[in-house]
Amino acid sequence: MASAFYPKGKETALGLLCGNGTKPTGTLKAALVDTGTYTYSAAHQYYSSVSGVVGTPVAIGSPTYTNGTLDGGDVTFSAVSGNTAEAIIVYLDTGSAATSPLVIYIDSATGLPFTPNGGDANITWSGSGIGTI
Repeated sequence: MASAFYPKGKETALGLLCGNGTKPTGTLKAALVDTGTYTYSAAHQYYSSVSGVVGTPVAIGSPTYTNGTLDGGDVTFSAVSGNTAEAIIVYLDTGSAATSPLVIYIDSATGLPFTPNGGDANITWSGSGIGTI
């Protein structure tokens, strides 16, 4: 599986540009995921579909969206323990997993996969941003 924007996330974004729907509000977050437990599906739309989260999701500071590219501050997952993390999921946390839209699935990045050892895990986004539609 190559890293990809969730199709339902793109559908929501494009629908908003056309005046369809209500813009969700919340905090952009990143979650580490064990792909032995979670399998990407283009049909997944909300965070409630995600299993195998390793550690605690963290907020992405200063998110921006310019010329089709999503970017934001690098993130640190504190004191991570648990299963091996092979992917990162970026989503908008609305306060409810059932309404928190999935944005990007990333499984090819520097440092992935890694086995948590109880220490911090630092994620540095690419110089070209988190992802581009």
